[in-house]
Amino acid sequence: MLSELRIRNFALIDRLSVRLGPGLNVLTGETGAGKSIIVGALSLLLGERASADVVRAGEERASVEGVFDIAGRADLAALLDARGFEAEEGTLVLKREVAAGGRSRAWVNGSPTTASVLGELGRALVDLHGQHEHQTLLKRDEQRAILDAYAGADVPAAQVAAAHAAVSALRREVDALERRRAAAAERADFLRFQADEIEKAALKPDEEEGLEDEARRLAHSEELTTLSAGLHRALSAGDSSLVSRLASLRRSVDQLVRIDGSQEELREMYETAYYALDEIGTRMEAYGAGIEHDPARLDEIRRRQDLIFRLKAKYGATLADVVEKGRAARAELDLVDGAGFEAAQLRKRAAAAEEELSRAAAALSERRAEAMRRLADEVNGVLPELGMAGGVFQSVALPLPAPTSHGAEEVEFRVSVNKGFDPKPLSSVASGGELARIMLALKTILARLDAVPTLIFDEVDTGIGGRVALQIGDKMREVAASHQVFAITHLPQIASRAHLHLLVSKQERDGRTATDVQALDPRRRVEEIARMLGGDPESAVSLEHARELLDRAVGVA
Repeated sequence: MLSELRIRNFALIDRLSVRLGPGLNVLTGETGAGKSIIVGALSLLLGERASADVVRAGEERASVEGVFDIAGRADLAALLDARGFEAEEGTLVLKREVAAGGRSRAWVNGSPTTASVLGELGRALVDLHGQHEHQTLLKRDEQRAILDAYAGADVPAAQVAAAHAAVSALRREVDALERRRAAAAERADFLRFQADEIEKAALKPDEEEGLEDEARRLAHSEELTTLSAGLHRALSAGDSSLVSRLASLRRSVDQLVRIDGSQEELREMYETAYYALDEIGTRMEAYGAGIEHDPARLDEIRRRQDLIFRLKAKYGATLADVVEKGRAARAELDLVDGAGFEAAQLRKRAAAAEEELSRAAAALSERRAEAMRRLADEVNGVLPELGMAGGVFQSVALPLPAPTSHGAEEVEFRVSVNKGFDPKPLSSVASGGELARIMLALKTILARLDAVPTLIFDEVDTGIGGRVALQIGDKMREVAASHQVFAITHLPQIASRAHLHLLVSKQERDGRTATDVQALDPRRRVEEIARMLGGDPESAVSLEHARELLDRAVGVA
């Protein structure tokens, strides 16, 4: 329940605090007093798009704050918890602020949030039905939503939506596969040439470096043979080699160490040098013996290098790129060969999903058909109470060629407002006032099913009066038995049915016009009802008429 609304620097409002109670709350006042401004502030609080135009002239920012009593609302507590907020002792405070520069901010129980989250919470707390909102009743989507709410069809409707989403996803997969398959088929010859050319080359990721090293050795084989032979001769071949000459010096080294033991390290150095030179000479002999002189192998390597160069020029900067290009080409070719089977499997899955969609849609249609009959009976029972004694309401299913995410049919509300005429679509037969009454009839019926605790009606009584207005007032009071109802009205018949009557007026403060709201005591309420009746608000006749209206309201539930 909305227990308090606080508004600051919003349009004509400088500072305003409106306390609301349970039951039917009405807001009345002269035209232009600011009733619509209060509704606009509420809309902003409930997530409507913010505009800097709402900021009172000369002020830096406007703010709207709503205090809600949510004690016992486990669903709202769960929603708050899911969004990271806590209800403080059963109280929820929503706040929205708009700066003169256009920037908007929002809070939940003092914690910053987004306007979308504020709107999500607001929709769970308040159902705002504006002056022209009954026009949405002309839309089939709205009619379907009303019927599904009445039918309690949330679960089957969600199952249809999920099944339709699955069918759509599988159809997109099939279409995408077919497009890829067709594209691959068009390029098949080119792809096959690419894949065959690269696979025939049998490339190895690291072979370039090995080929370069081998080609260098083969190209310089004679020079390498000469160099290795010269090193072998100089180091270890014959009596004049370095190793032979070093061997003759061994005795001198040993004698020096015997005389001066401090030079023992010299012997170790000598032995290291001797054996190292001997090892080099031996290796050079073996190396020279193993050098290949193979011009044919060198030609083969050059051809292999040319092939790699050409493949890299065509398919990628590195051998890995070339190999990946061949793999991708082969994968596309495999798609041509294997896509038929894969597409068949996808179509099989899509057919199964379509069957599931048909089953879910049929179950939803059955639920709707049964609800259509009950809803028509209930609305037709309420219409006479709203001044439409000859009216007939119907809800009709219009089959679709194939199920959509909303089911297998469109839903159309039809009405006949005059006895003896066949019901026709609302858009072709109902006036604004009649639409408002039909919407009120639907709201009355749905109220017992609706978890939203607060219903706000902004001048939905346009175009009606007299006895019908009394009936609508009684109906609003009936709805207020299970919901908090906040109605902005210009009709005394409706205002007289309120549990709490609020008066909007313009005041002058500090040389500026400001909107004010006051709860009326019994005496002032009689005066306001008399004013609304259109006579002299101070005359005994007008006052007596006002008292009569109020007295009649006492007996209404």
